[in-house]
Amino acid sequence: METVLSGIRPTGNLHLGNYFGALVNFVKMQEKNNCYFFIADWHSLTTHPDPKMLHVNVRNVLSEYLATGLDPEKSIIYLQSDIKEVAELYLLLNMHAYLGELEKTVSFKDKARKNPNNVNAGLLTYPVLQAADILIHRALKVPVGKDQEQHLEMTRNYAKRFNNKYGVDFFPEPTAYNFGDELIKIPGLDGSGKMGKSEGNCIYLIDDPKTIEKKVKKALTDQGPTEPNSVKPECIENLFTILRVVSKPETVAFFEEKWNTCEIRYGDLKKQLAEDVIAVTTPIRERILEIQADDNYLRKVVVEGAEKARESASKTMKEVRSIMGFKSF
Repeated sequence: METVLSGIRPTGNLHLGNYFGALVNFVKMQEKNNCYFFIADWHSLTTHPDPKMLHVNVRNVLSEYLATGLDPEKSIIYLQSDIKEVAELYLLLNMHAYLGELEKTVSFKDKARKNPNNVNAGLLTYPVLQAADILIHRALKVPVGKDQEQHLEMTRNYAKRFNNKYGVDFFPEPTAYNFGDELIKIPGLDGSGKMGKSEGNCIYLIDDPKTIEKKVKKALTDQGPTEPNSVKPECIENLFTILRVVSKPETVAFFEEKWNTCEIRYGDLKKQLAEDVIAVTTPIRERILEIQADDNYLRKVVVEGAEKARESASKTMKEVRSIMGFKSF
């Protein structure tokens, strides 16, 4: 079994894009791999989250992870900040990270441009902390999106640099976990791009039916087709993309025909889409609320997850210290 690692920042609730884009596949992935899933609370500090909300967000994401099918009996689920060895490896890897390469990171340049008053050292060395998260368990595979490919490449560089520097073959060079055709990109309701928290175009797994109905009703549309079998504009194709993942094939076929014959009524499409999204999310929402109310279960998951993750991390750091020349008296 291959060791696979994935993390998510606790910056808000999970949405349909997270669910269909990754979480459905994570549930399958844990059946045949040695999986580590962590909540990256240290990573969130680059944006200075409200201390009163940090734990709330961590708790919410943990509950949602569990409600969507991640199983602590099959996978190791933990909080990043519970594994102090990650911080130590982050420090040591920083000694092998160079200013020039960090400043060229696309995500750093983008965030520094958007937030020039918050260009902090944590933001600059973000890829190093990501590398520490991965290398601490010597993971072979990491599920990443297009926006994280450069960070995974940098992790491979740090692993290779460490091995070459000390003449060892210790850290593996992790590669992207390939979901193949199963990986789905869920668009937002605003007519363009992907569903994302910062874009404000999400349907969250925790949303109640009335909230979902309101959001879908406001989704961007156009004036409708004027010619049979015409190409759908992006905003309409987005709605059909969501429809395809939440609705029955015959439902999709019905609205495809209505589009092709110029008889489509967007009110009917949105009504059906909202009903089908509600049907998918309601069992998940109910499970989220049930888990959120069970403090003992949440505590058990994170305590046991930390113990298992720390066992792996401590083995790695014992070897790293020895390789780098740190000896006990």
